[in-house]
Amino acid sequence: MEWGQIIAIVGIVLSVVAPGIGSAMAVGKAGEAGAGVISEDPDKFGQILILQALPATQGIYGLLVAFIMMTKINLLATISPVSVVAGWQLFGAALPTIVVGPVSALIQGRTVLAGIGLVAKRPEESGKAITLAVMVETYAVLALLASVLMVNGIAV
Repeated sequence: MEWGQIIAIVGIVLSVVAPGIGSAMAVGKAGEAGAGVISEDPDKFGQILILQALPATQGIYGLLVAFIMMTKINLLATISPVSVVAGWQLFGAALPTIVVGPVSALIQGRTVLAGIGLVAKRPEESGKAITLAVMVETYAVLALLASVLMVNGIAV
């Protein structure tokens, strides 16, 4: 295996692992808080579940970038030769998702926790809680878009 391939694969791995960890931590914390609310009022399960699911998207975005990069270097079949320059370019293209993904997931998780508190007291305001959490998502989407556009622009 060539150094370019190794560098690209490290970018692929990190684009899955970093946002995945952030998402798992945020979804877990939301689940803990949500369980407390649901124990008091089981009818709030649907509202809580939607809020809990929101920080999971950053992990999905990281996986999407990884799949695009794997396809780019033909990793799912016989890996194509990747120059060191292209390997670094692919690694750099993954950085927005690697860095912004986990941070966005953790911050969105905090926003979701506040939203769960809102739903506990005023369930009719769940739409507002979702909207507040989705606003944080904007930055993960922008990072995803940047990574995808950069990966697609790299010649391997």
